Amino acid sequence: MFSFFERMINPFPPEAPTQPPTGIVAFCRHYTKGIEPYLIVMSLLTAVIAIIEVSLMGFLGQLVDWLSKHEPQSFYNEHKPTLIIMSVLVLFVAPLFIWLHATLVHQTLLGNYPMKIRWLAHRYLLRQSVSFFQDDFAGRVATKVMQTSLAVRESVMKLLDVFMYVLIYFISMLVLVAQADVRLMLPMFVWFLCYIGIQSYFIPRLKRVSTKQADARSVMTGRIVDSYTNINTVKLFAHTDQEAEYAKQSMSGFLDTVYKQMRLATGMISCVQISNYILAFAVSATAIWLWQDSLITVGAIAVAVSLALRLNGMSQWIMWELSSLFENVGAVADGINTLSKPQTIEDKPDAKAIHIDRGEIVFDQVDFGYADHHLVFDKLNLTIKAGEKVGVVGRSGAGKSTLVNLLLRFHEVNSGSIKIDGQDVEQVTQESIRAQIGMVTQDTSLLHRSVRDNILYGRNNASEADLISAAKQAEADEFIRELSDFDGFTGYDAQVGERGVKLSGGQRQRIAIARVLLKDAPILVLDEATSALDSEVEAAIQHSLYKLMDGKTVIAIAHRLSTIAAMDRLIVLDEGKIAEQGTHQELLALGGIYAQLWAHQTGGFIAPDITSTESV
Repeated sequence: MFSFFERMINPFPPEAPTQPPTGIVAFCRHYTKGIEPYLIVMSLLTAVIAIIEVSLMGFLGQLVDWLSKHEPQSFYNEHKPTLIIMSVLVLFVAPLFIWLHATLVHQTLLGNYPMKIRWLAHRYLLRQSVSFFQDDFAGRVATKVMQTSLAVRESVMKLLDVFMYVLIYFISMLVLVAQADVRLMLPMFVWFLCYIGIQSYFIPRLKRVSTKQADARSVMTGRIVDSYTNINTVKLFAHTDQEAEYAKQSMSGFLDTVYKQMRLATGMISCVQISNYILAFAVSATAIWLWQDSLITVGAIAVAVSLALRLNGMSQWIMWELSSLFENVGAVADGINTLSKPQTIEDKPDAKAIHIDRGEIVFDQVDFGYADHHLVFDKLNLTIKAGEKVGVVGRSGAGKSTLVNLLLRFHEVNSGSIKIDGQDVEQVTQESIRAQIGMVTQDTSLLHRSVRDNILYGRNNASEADLISAAKQAEADEFIRELSDFDGFTGYDAQVGERGVKLSGGQRQRIAIARVLLKDAPILVLDEATSALDSEVEAAIQHSLYKLMDGKTVIAIAHRLSTIAAMDRLIVLDEGKIAEQGTHQELLALGGIYAQLWAHQTGGFIAPDITSTESV
């Protein structure tokens, strides 16, 4: 029975996510598509339950009047039909509607609704550019996804469920009281106007504070997560106290918003409670006055006073629901700033997967600069033939990594084009480009999963034999088999920790190389691929890398020039242009920038104090 209701909403819809709107109402509607029918049914059930509850209150007053007028012997016979109907209502109808409402809310909506939002938001964010994640804390972005999904659910469901109940209940209550005497309704109506006035004053202020509080909470969480993520750096520089102070600043900022929120809450509670006591007095006094003039019955007094006391409890519940609503609305508004950002790099509507047969790469009149207007490339022209091995050299900031990032389409060129086998990278899908390029970077980051999962990231459908073969070629199989973790997993099943922190730099690098070996893409990019390896391991892996390069187009970036000296061609980047190109021997004979870099290397690395020279 429960599983039937749980399957009503698919929490993982297959359709591609689109950019959410930036308005709060439109944003909530965007993530509520497909869920509206269940929310409407929930609201209708809520209305029925409210009417039943007020009807029972009315029957209670009628029952008091009957009991005061009839003898016990004749009571049942005279009111038998009504008593049977009310019994069925109390014992069967009301429980049925309450069960249906509870099941729909808890089984269908509370779990599936926010999960659908998380699923769509996460998939949308995964398609954001690399720079999007570089500009924010990873923990803060994750918090926004989790926090906003719950806030949307609470905002929408409270509006449709809680306030539907309150509206129907209050209207039904006024009608019931007015049937006894319209004057008995007046204190409740005046109270209602005062209650609206109190909420109108406090709620907007609570909303503003809640918005600031949601942002302050995200900043606080982001700072704490940042400290935990970089705990090795914190320990290395002995900055535990500094990190505590860094977090304390954000905690203090968050606490300030809490104090402001609580001051408003105290004021609102006091005003509501005072108005409730005045309501109870006014209804009781009015009811007694009308009874003294024989205008209403004792049963009507019982109903009126009961409803007034019921309003006392309900008003406090409504007050906190309103506070919670606007706190959630504030969280939604804060989440919109992150989740509704447009994707800066998108596939064209008619983009198709790229097909690479040879692997020729052409940079044609490429201009590129970052958002800070720093120009990296100015009319760059570069052709890398199919199967050619090219080494890229240049000082820090010369654009070596940017060259590769543009090829992978992590950034869009300002003008010009980049083509692979004649196909413009802007006209094909991003996923297909990156699927055809294998890359090993200097700063190797592994997923917080097992060694097996990390290597299979290169090719998910690879066999166990292919997996082990790639690890052996990367000189990683031996140390992998000796690994173990705190959960008792060993070898390829051992967890590597967040970003691979349980492994040494050399071990992470070898797993990354194994991953690319398994991927076996036609284009290979090596960005300081062996920088984290000691000389002995590097010498062992170098042979595997050369084997990996066979039949592939290769771009290798290195500060240690000896690692790329044997490439087919070396490109020297300087001030956004190709200053020199040729083989190692040709560039040495040229006596230009490359020759100076080679001559001034100490221990195989480019000296940082080399001054720029004009190209020859």
